[in-house]
Amino acid sequence: MPLEGKKLREVVAKRIGKKEVSVMREDIGTTKYLVHAKIEASGVVERPDVVGAIFGQTEGLLGDELDLRELLKTGRIGRLKVDISSNHGKSSGTIMIPSSLDRVETSIIAAALETISRVGPCEATIKVERIEDVRDAKRRFIVERAKEILDFVEKAAPETQEIAERVKESVRLEEITEYEGLPAGPGVRDSDAAIIVEGRADVLNLLRAGIQNVIAIEGTSIPKAVIDLSKDKTVTAFLDSDRGGDLILKELLQVADIDFVARPPQNSSVEDLTRKEIIKALQNKVPLEHALAELRGKPAPEAVPSAEEETQELQKLKGVIGRLRGTLRAQLLDEKLEQIEEVQVRELKELLPKVSNVKAVVFDGVVTQELADMAAERGVQYVVGMRSRVEVAPTNVRILTVEDFRKLRYRR
Repeated sequence: MPLEGKKLREVVAKRIGKKEVSVMREDIGTTKYLVHAKIEASGVVERPDVVGAIFGQTEGLLGDELDLRELLKTGRIGRLKVDISSNHGKSSGTIMIPSSLDRVETSIIAAALETISRVGPCEATIKVERIEDVRDAKRRFIVERAKEILDFVEKAAPETQEIAERVKESVRLEEITEYEGLPAGPGVRDSDAAIIVEGRADVLNLLRAGIQNVIAIEGTSIPKAVIDLSKDKTVTAFLDSDRGGDLILKELLQVADIDFVARPPQNSSVEDLTRKEIIKALQNKVPLEHALAELRGKPAPEAVPSAEEETQELQKLKGVIGRLRGTLRAQLLDEKLEQIEEVQVRELKELLPKVSNVKAVVFDGVVTQELADMAAERGVQYVVGMRSRVEVAPTNVRILTVEDFRKLRYRR
């Protein structure tokens, strides 16, 4: 008997007694209910008399489907447990019947017991006291055991969580394929529809959300493979809500056959969206005509440096994150992006509220929503990390990751 079965019997034993559990050892796996009844007889009777009376006086009473002898043969009724004793010429005791029938059929069997009026030569009465749901004990065992298992998870070290995250990332990387040299999901070839995104990180994020018919253009120059693909499929362009995304959309409209356009919330990137945000953005996609009208109606954006004119600030931040990689350290930078403080990453949240005039926070770790919000409160303009788990980026903080700096190369 597996250890789980033994534990389960111990849980059940607390409610129905160890003797009953030992008798039910063969039935505990399939038993749903236990019928508990009390018997009283006007003379001396023994267990075989009670069992015989139960089977004999209920025979033919409920039809063939609920005949106790047939139910016992098929295992839908377990072996009857009768505990009876005599004193001063009278007998009394208990009856327990394991049942794997449903609750209605079990109730009918229980009611049939109360029709028995004689046991052997003696007058007798049987009264059903309760019907117990054995599965309730199983559920309590499951709940208690689940609490113990959850405690194991909660006590896992951060290093273990990091390993799990790397494993998940590895699985996602295995899912990504290539379509004529471009990063793509495994479903882009066979699906009737395709989703065009900007870069490899966007493909990975859509794969995390379970969307596999996706392909990246990897830059502002639209590859021929994407142009050809758009002629045969229903295509949705899913691009960042920034100037770069607008430029890519304009070029796509000139050279490819686009049917729909989807955009993330303002100042958001496709690679940073949660699964819920991705699904919502794709559900809110608009036909090409609407997207064109919206694009024409946009006010002229402020001058934004192209990848060729990458600002000195981004260059400096790129250099800092490169030096910090693998060190588990963080730097706070001032208005000139000069170092103010350098600490361990685990000390960052404690230090940030204590330091003034911080323009950038750069660290070897994952940017969380909590850290982004804390940076916004302190007037920080840049938060730079290895990866980002920020779901809603504060409007006055720019979240940058290593992948963002790679994408800057594509837009040169």
